[in-house]
Amino acid sequence: MTGEKIRSLRRDHKPCKDEELLEPDEEATAGGTFTRKNRNSKSFSNHRVIRAPSNPALASGDGETKPGTHYPVHECVFKGDIRRLSSLIRTHSISQKDNHGNTPLHLAVMLGHKECAHLLLAHNAPVKVKNAQGWSPLAEAISYGDRQMITALLRKLKQQSRESVEEKRPRLLNALKELGDFYLELHWDFQSWVPLLSRILPSDACKIHKQGINIRLDTTLIDFTDMKCQRGDLSFIFKGDAIPSESFVVLDNEQKVYQRIHHEESEMETEEEVDILMSSDIYSATLSTKSITFSRAQTGWLFREDKTERVGNFLADFYLVNGLILESRKRREHLSEEDILRNKAIMESLSKGGNLMEQNFEPVRRQSLTPPSPNTITWEEYMSAENGKAPHLGRELVCKENKKTFKATIAVSQDFPLGIESLLNVLEVIAPFKHFNKLREFVQMKLPPGFPVKLDIPVFPTITATVTFQEFHYREFEESTFTIPDTYKEDPSRFPDL
Repeated sequence: MTGEKIRSLRRDHKPCKDEELLEPDEEATAGGTFTRKNRNSKSFSNHRVIRAPSNPALASGDGETKPGTHYPVHECVFKGDIRRLSSLIRTHSISQKDNHGNTPLHLAVMLGHKECAHLLLAHNAPVKVKNAQGWSPLAEAISYGDRQMITALLRKLKQQSRESVEEKRPRLLNALKELGDFYLELHWDFQSWVPLLSRILPSDACKIHKQGINIRLDTTLIDFTDMKCQRGDLSFIFKGDAIPSESFVVLDNEQKVYQRIHHEESEMETEEEVDILMSSDIYSATLSTKSITFSRAQTGWLFREDKTERVGNFLADFYLVNGLILESRKRREHLSEEDILRNKAIMESLSKGGNLMEQNFEPVRRQSLTPPSPNTITWEEYMSAENGKAPHLGRELVCKENKKTFKATIAVSQDFPLGIESLLNVLEVIAPFKHFNKLREFVQMKLPPGFPVKLDIPVFPTITATVTFQEFHYREFEESTFTIPDTYKEDPSRFPDL
């Protein structure tokens, strides 16, 4: 397994709340590579299970509805009633969330009810879904420590992700057909408030060519997942009229080779991924947009006026983004002292510019953990707890929380010829790029009117990217722009992470 592959697994969990900004593309699980301990960080602590008092009035039959009446699937999973679940699963939703944001699969995993969990997975229960605390069923499975369950959830997650991409494909192709053919150039500049990081962070110029239902993206930034970036001269080509297995190809223009991008993983890769998940922090990051406001940026010393400047070829109005907060959590109740020390050593090496390969880091085959103590919370107590503050089920939490406020600016132009929704459709086609996903999330917020030709995006807790759209014009291209040169040779293993 390559260092890039290992680093790619150390990405963040992102809570899925309607009011918050989320990453769409990928279940992130462990790591927290970029989290720094600062004055606002809470120290690691063991959170005791708090029993919520049941409400006698609700359970008394005095005309009131008993707690949990509206969640029969959740109740039979909570009680481990596999026979009743088998009956209900045919007529009830298994993706419904209860008062605490948990799906039936969340409860099955947290309580160690394996038969219920496997039955729910067999009926395609959603895996990429977060509860009110921001944790997915996969995160809870890692905490519980049952290797078989972690593996089953990981496989189902990847299957559902592939199916989601294929479901979106016709809509995206239709959206591309409606767009004109164009050339778009955008620049990325990564910055950090950590002095050391600022010296090693990359910049990149991306060139996008779009014609019909074909897209080509040229980039010099191959991978930017942790403290290290990988440079190169790459071209990603998407052919909308090709069969799915041949529609996406990456060219290495330096080595004159190409590789078709596949999304299937071998049994060995899946097992190695499980080993890494079981030995790493569980990380959740939420970019809260609930309190975001925009105010016009000002310029001038004596006579203040709204800031308006040219960005590339476009006249743009500048705004300040207020109230942008990144909330992050790390859990490590499933880790041994040896795991924690090793992860700390890896982090220190990365912060000094090293990489995982220098650490000789190879995941060790992990065995299932001893199950946590049996649950003593009753169904009535669980459902009677205040919404979003459920009694914790499963292994006793060891969690650290952190909040950081970001300062950001955005420049919007009324002159940009492409609409923001059109850009989102193009970006969704090239979704494998993690930093592009961040851009896609950010522009989905309720922005000021116009096209965001320049904006600051929090990419990680310590890193912000400034994205600038510097050039755009409609044009046609030669067919060779979207084809593999005859002189290039196929190398299926050139990019093992794709």
